[in-house]
Parts: sequence; structure tokens; C-alpha cells
Amino acid sequence: MKYPAYPKYKKSGVKWLDGDGSAGSPQGVPDHWEVKRTRFMVTMNPSKQEINHLPPETEVQFLPMESVGEDGSLNLETIRPIFEVSSGYTFFAEGDVTFAKITPCFENGKGAIMRNLQNVFGFGTTELTVIRPGPSLNNEYLYYLTISRDFRKNGEAWMYGAGGQKRVPDDFVRELRFAFPPLSEQQAIAAFLDCETGRIDSLIDKKQKFTELLKEKRTALISHAVTKGLNPKVKMKPSGVEWLGDVPEHWDVKHIKYIVRMKSGESITSEEIQESDDYPVYGGNGLRGYYSDFTHNGHYVLIGRQGALCGNINYGNGKFWASEHAVVANPMTPIATLWLGELLRIMNLNQYSVSAAQPGLAIEKIKELIVPFPPLSEQQAIAEYLDQETVKIDSLITRVETAIEKLKEYRTALISAAVTGKIDVSTGLNTSGREVA
Repeated sequence: MKYPAYPKYKKSGVKWLDGDGSAGSPQGVPDHWEVKRTRFMVTMNPSKQEINHLPPETEVQFLPMESVGEDGSLNLETIRPIFEVSSGYTFFAEGDVTFAKITPCFENGKGAIMRNLQNVFGFGTTELTVIRPGPSLNNEYLYYLTISRDFRKNGEAWMYGAGGQKRVPDDFVRELRFAFPPLSEQQAIAAFLDCETGRIDSLIDKKQKFTELLKEKRTALISHAVTKGLNPKVKMKPSGVEWLGDVPEHWDVKHIKYIVRMKSGESITSEEIQESDDYPVYGGNGLRGYYSDFTHNGHYVLIGRQGALCGNINYGNGKFWASEHAVVANPMTPIATLWLGELLRIMNLNQYSVSAAQPGLAIEKIKELIVPFPPLSEQQAIAEYLDQETVKIDSLITRVETAIEKLKEYRTALISAAVTGKIDVSTGLNTSGREVA
């Protein structure tokens, strides 16, 4: 939908607020908006002295970082007495606006309006910055400002620290110059964004559920093909394995150790891996880089061996180096590689990891697992069938995921355009977000 611009604009003196000069984009900010530093509009990290009158055993909300969503949601399950949390945590109250100041939570948009708090007060992770709007600032409008593309981009430029410990300082908010509309207009903009982002989020949710259904269909298709075959009329027999159920009567049922040998790849340092070289290096998550030598030549199934990648299934083709982070399934008899890989994938091998500080694949347990083993010609037929059918599903999933990304981009752009005055969404709306006849 095309939204109108305001009738008159003025230069704000802030380069990013005045626009990038792109064709059709208004230059400046709406003429009646006031350009101010944000510190004149908010209270930063309000003092917890306002709860001094409450008994120390009073229960209040507690929010660790995982309780704050990237969509403005809050998980309000955790309650703590004041005496447990009043020291060493960030204080906030009903109606305050918060955002995560640490990377990557800040860039990902973690933040929310504090609503429905136990006894209207709460404490949370010290990685939250609290902004309390003043009398001329609407908290919903302020929330949209903090999740806008411009706010986040400017905040990234202020970050200090190193690596995963970079943070946005409070001075970023205090010194940020922004253009603020009158309070009634803030309310109208917030109501508009509530309505429009709600519609967009509903569309995204429907498409995400559709992708989940497609992925479930893909998994079911693979599972049936590698364990039951392609002939729906074939005579079946009990496999003797609970998870497997019946299998085609003419298939064998074997321990994995009689089908493939499993051996970890060779050690290689990160310094030896290059962005380009003669041969690819595969680890637990697939391609890691390139090297001047190779350990394998052919078609192999690779299984992630350690950590979060434990049990991952990948494929190595041609000449390649298998690193120590991958287990190579070396066939002891001619095998269709894709059939074997997809069979191992549906078995969720990560459940056989050894629990430790760094989980590792329990190869000895996996060797003893029993699997169906069809004749080679059927393995090849199953592999060809899966190659054709999964491509169709994957293509559809990609199209839906692309549509989701475009909706998210549109949502982000709409919020930024509305809170910076590049579009006039308040005309024809009352403060409930309903169109006025």
C-alpha cells in the first residue's frame, strides 16, 4: 500500500534523519515535529528507590534475557521476592520500555514494553537498558522507535567492547537526536503500527506454519522410502526393531557394523584451512574450507561427531579431506550413498551422543543399531526418487521462506518510515488505529 508523505518537511540537521536522497523519498522531517536529544524525553534506568516502601518479601517479576523476545513478547513465568533480586539486577516498572544492549541481542531486536508485571515492578538481566518515557512521549511509540532500523543501526555504531561482549552504552540513547511528533500523533502512529505489524505477523506466522508442514512432509516421505521402499503392494515382514516396524519381506535387517565402517576424519588446524585450494575440507557441519591434500576419493556419508553438530548428516563427493569433526561411513559393500545418508538422518543419531562438556558421537553404540538393508538396485531407485521429490519440496520451502523474509523486510521498513515521518500514517486514523470515515 502507498502511504502519503507529510505536506511540509524541514531539515533536521541530522544526516540519517533527513534521508538518503533516494528518488521519491522526503528530505528532512515533518515541519511540525520537534528535533530533540532523547535524554530530554525519557528517564534512563530509573532508580529502584521507588520500591523502598514495599516489604522485602513482596514478589515481583524477574526477567532473564531468554524471557525477552525478539518480537516484543515477554515470558512472565518467573517471580522472585524483592530481597533476592534488588541487588545486582536491572530495575523496571510497568510501562517502561526496555531493549537488550549486548550483541547480538541488540541487533536482533530484543526488547519490549514492560506489561502485566507482578505488583507492577520487576528486575531482570543487567544486559537490559530501561527507558521510561516522559509525559510528552507515548511508550508504544517509543518501543517502535527502539526497534526501528535507524535506532538499531545508530546503536551498532556506538557499541564498545570486543566480540560477543560488545554493548550499546546509555549515552547512545541520551545523545541520540530524534524528531518527535505531538503526543496525539505518536499515539496514532503507534496504533497504526500495532494494526499493520499485527497483519504482517499473522501472514508470517501462517507461512512459517506452512514451511513446518512442508518439512514434516519431507521427513515423512524420506522415512517411508528408506524403511518401506517404493512399492506399496510389496509383502511385508516384522523387522524385530520397534522403531522400524515392518519392512519388505525380501529386505535384509542388519547391524550397521556389517554395512559400514565408521572412522573419524583426520586432524587439521584452522590455519591450514584456506578459502580456496585444491580440495574441500568437510567437518561436522559440511564444508569448512579448502586444503592442498585429500583423505578420501569417492562418495561418502559424513556424520557430525562433536558438540551441537553431533549426528549431523552431510555428503562428501570426489576428492576431499574429512576433518576430525566428522565420522566417515566407509561402505563394506556397494551402497547407494544418498539412501544410506537419509536412513541415518531419520535415525537422529545425536541421541547416541556421550554426555560431557563437549558431547561426542557414541560410535560403538551406533555400530550396534539395526537397520533395514534393501538390494542395491532398490537403494539406487530410492535414492533417485528422493533426489527428485525432495527437490520439489525444497524449492517450495525456499519460495515460502523468501516470501517470509520479504514480509519481515517490509515490516522493518514500515516501522522506520512511520517513526521518522517519511510517511504520514496518522491522517484518517483515530488513536485506536481505526479508519475515520
